[in-house]
Order: sequence, then structure tokens, then C-alpha cells
Amino acid sequence: MSNEPASGAPDVTPVPKDWLPGLAENWKSDLMSGFVLSLIALPLCLGIALASNAPPIAGLIAGVVGGMLAGFLSGSHLTINGPAAGLIVIVLGSVAELGLGDPVVGFQRTAAVVVVVGAIQIVLGFLRAGKLTNFFNLSVIKGMLAGIGIIIILKSFHVAVGMDGNALIRSDMVAEAGGMFGMIKAIPDSLINMANPLVGVIGGLAFLIMAVWPMLPKTVNQFIPAPLVLAILGLVLASVFTVEKQFLLNDVPMDFFGALKFPDFSQITSLVSLKYIFIFLFVNSLESLLTASAIDKQDPWRRRSNMNKEFIGKGAGNLISAGIGGLPMIAEVVRSAANIANGARTRWSNFFHGTFLLVFVLAIPGILNLIPLAALAGMLVFIGYRLAHPREFAHVFEIGKEEFLYMFVTAMIVVFMDILAGVFIGTILAIVMNVMRGVPVSRLFTAKTSVEGRGDEIVFKLQSAAGFSSFMNIRGKLDALPKCKNLIIDFSEAGFVDHTVHERLYDFAGEYKLDGGTVDMTGKERHTPYSSYRSAALVPWPRNLSFGPFCRFAAQNFCKSSFRFYKPNFGIARHTYLEPFNLNSLGWCSRYPVRPQRA
Repeated sequence: MSNEPASGAPDVTPVPKDWLPGLAENWKSDLMSGFVLSLIALPLCLGIALASNAPPIAGLIAGVVGGMLAGFLSGSHLTINGPAAGLIVIVLGSVAELGLGDPVVGFQRTAAVVVVVGAIQIVLGFLRAGKLTNFFNLSVIKGMLAGIGIIIILKSFHVAVGMDGNALIRSDMVAEAGGMFGMIKAIPDSLINMANPLVGVIGGLAFLIMAVWPMLPKTVNQFIPAPLVLAILGLVLASVFTVEKQFLLNDVPMDFFGALKFPDFSQITSLVSLKYIFIFLFVNSLESLLTASAIDKQDPWRRRSNMNKEFIGKGAGNLISAGIGGLPMIAEVVRSAANIANGARTRWSNFFHGTFLLVFVLAIPGILNLIPLAALAGMLVFIGYRLAHPREFAHVFEIGKEEFLYMFVTAMIVVFMDILAGVFIGTILAIVMNVMRGVPVSRLFTAKTSVEGRGDEIVFKLQSAAGFSSFMNIRGKLDALPKCKNLIIDFSEAGFVDHTVHERLYDFAGEYKLDGGTVDMTGKERHTPYSSYRSAALVPWPRNLSFGPFCRFAAQNFCKSSFRFYKPNFGIARHTYLEPFNLNSLGWCSRYPVRPQRA
């Protein structure tokens, strides 16, 4: 890579050095960023552990190990590692199922699960499995995160108003209603039966601070993080109003090293453990790699993360963190974005962030124990709200009604069933819809493409329908192309192209340009987008015949003289291109345009 930042980068200084030369060159900016990040991470680590029904020290261990160790083994430069809200629901479920009512035993068995996950991640890194994240539908991923956000809100709300969240989960009201339905049903009761209204005020103020703080001038919110403010305010209010001990954190051990615990592997081969190994592996790896990719786009020098090393770094971090009693970790997007905003230049900011966390837990455990639980819960309610923000649903609806359907269905199943079921059903729904639009079953995982070279120009043609499940195959072919060429991605011979493929082609175009090439997308004028959004799904023209759903079978069987049909898949001809369902007018008005085939 050149020693100059990419064109258009906001910083015109040379690309920072890495490792020890990078420390000597950039220690001042990285030290300052690491200190600010530790102030953000301290209450977050405690709050995430609290919501996960894990010991508070477990969140701090994950933050320390993620910063001081995992960052050096990872393939990214500016991501920040530590416990994250996206894993709360999985840890909580694992502790409950593996502990059978005993959270201490449940967490030790969960730690054993995470150790195994870490080892698998290391192996996957050496097997160069970073490309696997290209398989999943983007709207399903958003639905998974939104569902996790809703669960965090429902579970943290009761603690924010002064209730014992774990006791509430075990209560008759919640047990009879079942799962999240019970948590929703219990909201009025929690508001009416507040044990201490002042605790509810602290929780409400914490949420308000998290919401309002980003609106303040950057000179304030960049160097005085909102989580630190709410923690200090909670300490002050708890002291002034003499809040009872039961509403305070009160579980941070005074002896950090004496509190380290080892995993319990006695149930590691059980079906429950195997289930959570798979869930942790999927969510942990996916979130980390997506975060690294997102932060690459914000890096002022446009450095590219090595996704295979990301697997190795997170795997080593998870193995060691869980091995000494910590929570699982990922590359966390909000703290990583704050790292860039605070002027970090190298991976050393992650190290300093972990070092300061260790200093805090060694120096002020008594003060940490005085933080009100409601302050941490109010912060988590806001984090959950941000994950499940209505704006996210509105944005996906703008992309396409079918994408909204994937997101909504996934989110609801995650909330009312579990994460694995939500992602599986959402993915199957997306595959079925793609087949209905004309993606042949034989092309679900491979798309037909061709490459033509014309000197410095390369033409990459999509020659078949392309659903999200085929993008891993497409991306492999794109990555094999020579760099620094004038690349043309030609859609003229493509069939249906879904939103995920279209969006990821734009992502690839951005990466290719950073390596010194140019990218032009042509042939899309022969398609109609499902919406005005840049990467909306594309359906090919011409649309000279339309058939309602009631006559699809007739169209397939009586128009063979005019159209070339192949073996049907699920009752729909292989080269029949279908518009999405009109969710507002299903029935007679639905349109299924059929594209004539050339000989």
C-alpha cells in the first residue's frame, strides 16, 4: 500500500506506521483516544455484564483482554474490542439454560462454550473463512440486530425503574405469559410498583443523557462521554438520596485477580452447549467482521482489514477472556467509531483503552460498586432503542417492501423465539422469495458470470439471476480480478438482482477504487429498480406480458410457443422473472411480468 491516504480521505498525512514504530510515532493521539474510550467502556462493560446475568467483573475482563491482547492479533487497525450489547441476549439465554436456575454455574458453563468458540474462530481464521460473511442477506442481519435491541429494551426497562430483572423473569406473571410476552405484560406492573421512585428517576435521566449528549457540541461530547456522565450523576444522586444497597452495583470484587474464575466443561458436549456454540460463533463472528468492514470505510487512510486475521484475533480474545471468567467480545462499532472521532491512528489506542480499564478496576473497585443499577440499565435501554430504532425499519422499507418483510419477520422471531430460529427463518424466507422472482435453484449459490479483458479495461458480466446466497461466489470471482484496471460491471445480461448483491457490488466498487482502479456499472437501464434507493433490487425489462397470480400456471403451460421455458422450480419457470408481491394489494392486482428469452 502506498504511504499516502486514498483520494478523498480527510487526512493528508502519511499512513501511520504499525506496531512498535507506530507506537513511537503516534503514542500521544492513541493514548488520549484510549483514555476517553476507557471512560466510555467502563460503565458499558459493567452494564452489559449486568444485563447478561453475569458477574460485573466478567465485562471488565472482556474489555481488558479485548484491548490489551486481541487488538494485536486482529486484522484491523482502529476497531475497539470488548463486550457488546449484541451478545447480551445470547449470554443471558446460555446462562439460564446451562445453569438450570444457578447463574454462577450457568456462567461458568457458558464460559466453556465461549472458549470452544474462540478455538473454532482461530481455526476458521487459518482456513481463510473471512469470506463467509458475504453469504447472509443484509436485511436479515438488520432484523437480527433489531430483535436483539427489542429484547435488551424489555429486559433492561424493569431494572431501570428499580425492579429486580432476574427475579421478574422467574415470577409467575412472566412465566405464565411466556418469554417476552410476559416481559411486555409486566411493564405496567413495574411502573405501578416502583420500590423507590428515585431509582426510576435515575434510570430515566440515564436514558435522557444518552439521547441528548450526541446533540451537544463536539468539543463536549467527544471528550466527555455520555456513559461517564450518567455514571457520575448516578453516583451523586445515589449518595444524596441515600439509595438502598440493593439498587447499587455492589458486585465488583475488591481483589481483581482473586476473582478470576475458570470455565466448567462438564456440559460442553450437551445439545444445549452445542446449540450455543453455533449461535455464539455465528453472531460473534458476523458482528465483528461487519464492524471491521464498516470502520474501514471511516478510516481516514482507508486501510483495509484482514478478515481472516479478524477471526484469529477475536478467537484468541474470546478463548483467553472466557478462560479466566470474562464475557465474549467482538469488535464494537460505536466505540470503534468513537476511536476514529477521538483522533486514534493505530491499534495502540485499543491497547491503551484496555490498560486504563485495568487501572480503574484495580484502583477504584469500591467506587464502581456505588453506581446505581438503574443508571446502567437506562443506558442499555437507549442502546437497545438504537439497535431497533424505527428509522432502521423505515430505511429498509424505503429499499423495498420485501426487504422490510425479511427484517420484520426476523426481528419478531428473534424476540419471541430465539436468534437462531430468527436468522434461519428469515434466510429461508429470503431464498424462497428470490426463487419466486426467478432465481433458479441451480443458481442459488453460484451465479453465471464472464470476464472479458480489453487492455486496461475489464468487463465483468452478470449473466444470470443473482440472489444474496450467490454473492460469496460472485465476490470470489471479483477478488480474482487484476487490480488497478478500469473495471466495468455489466448488468445487461443479468436476470433478477437482489438488494444484498447490488449493495455489496457497490461496496466492492469502493474497495477496488481505493486500490487504484476505476469501476463503472452499466446495463442497469435494462432493469427496473424496485424503489428509488441506490441499491434496490433490479428486475429485467421488457415487461410485455403480465399475469396475475391466478393465471401463473396457465401462463407457464400455454405460452410455450412464445417463451423458452426450462424445468420448473417450485412451479415457476426457470427463466420467468417476477416482480415482488405488492403487500398493499395482494390478489388480482399483483403483477408477474414474464421476460421473453432470446434464442
